[in-house]
Amino acid sequence: MNLLAPLSTAADHHIDTTALTPHELRDIIRDYAGAGEGIGLSLLFESFGYKYGTPKNADFVFDVRCLPNPYWKEELRPLTGLDRPTQLFLESHNDVVRMEDQIYHFINSWLPGFEGDNRSYITVAIGCTGGHHRSVFLVDRLARRFKASRERVLTRHRDILETE
Repeated sequence: MNLLAPLSTAADHHIDTTALTPHELRDIIRDYAGAGEGIGLSLLFESFGYKYGTPKNADFVFDVRCLPNPYWKEELRPLTGLDRPTQLFLESHNDVVRMEDQIYHFINSWLPGFEGDNRSYITVAIGCTGGHHRSVFLVDRLARRFKASRERVLTRHRDILETE
């Protein structure tokens, strides 16, 4: 019994999916819808706090709780990684700079493979304890670096409720 027969008779295009992989089907649908090449991959950097849970849709998750924590500096506690005093604190630690650089090079080296597989988006989640300082700082820095060479770079700071 063909439950979709009434819809099939009204359709102006049919696709035999019998021997198609999901990737091949995606390509056919993109071509048919006129959204083929040229759209490019969107890269979303998302900060989060582990105490609130890991983002469910992340393709990559980096744990930066091993880095120096501005929370323990009384004057930085109410601030976020978007505030200059917090940024100065984090920039002064070699481990923070090294972590940023290593995440950047890891993502940058693997993006061509995902683009070659016709992925339309990648979500890179970076987490610290509360999602206010270290992860926010690194998401902002990494997004800025990728925006220098890519068009579709987004940020989301899940646990400080600031989205751009």
